[in-house]
Amino acid sequence: MKFHSTPLKDCFYIAPDVFRDHRGIFLESYRKNKFREGTGLDIDFVQDNQSVSTRGVLRGLHFQGGDHAQAKLVRVIYGEVLDVVVDLRPDSPTFKKSFSILLNDKEHHQLFIPQGFAHGFLTLSEVSVFSYKCDRYYSPGAESGVIYNDPELAIDWGMPEEDLILSTKDKQLPTLKMLFP
Repeated sequence: MKFHSTPLKDCFYIAPDVFRDHRGIFLESYRKNKFREGTGLDIDFVQDNQSVSTRGVLRGLHFQGGDHAQAKLVRVIYGEVLDVVVDLRPDSPTFKKSFSILLNDKEHHQLFIPQGFAHGFLTLSEVSVFSYKCDRYYSPGAESGVIYNDPELAIDWGMPEEDLILSTKDKQLPTLKMLFP
């Protein structure tokens, strides 16, 4: 596994060693001791989630607040997505900055998202299967987010807005100005 920094503090992507032969591929998607060595973080992931989405589905930008804030390790098992994170930690030098990366089932890269970040993704392939490892349990009362088209973030989702498919809840998320007046 190779660990690479991103422009956002404490956020990085991981390129696993992928072994290919005539039978297919093999890779280690997670190994605690290598994760700790590569990041310096001793994270105890406690919950795995998986979603299946069709082309144009945008999920996010989500986060859990307070004591329920989650660090996540995300990857695409099948398909391709544009993955986007936003640093929402007021004391961070990259506060209110975003980063995006293509994640797919060809390169098998993963993205580590620290606590205090909002996260979302847009499915670019016909179907995507997306996996999340979380270090805290989901808590419905702590759920929040930032609207995907916040003008302050100006995220380029790479797809016309009329082609995006969002949940009613995600269409009603607040702006950064509403969260941080």
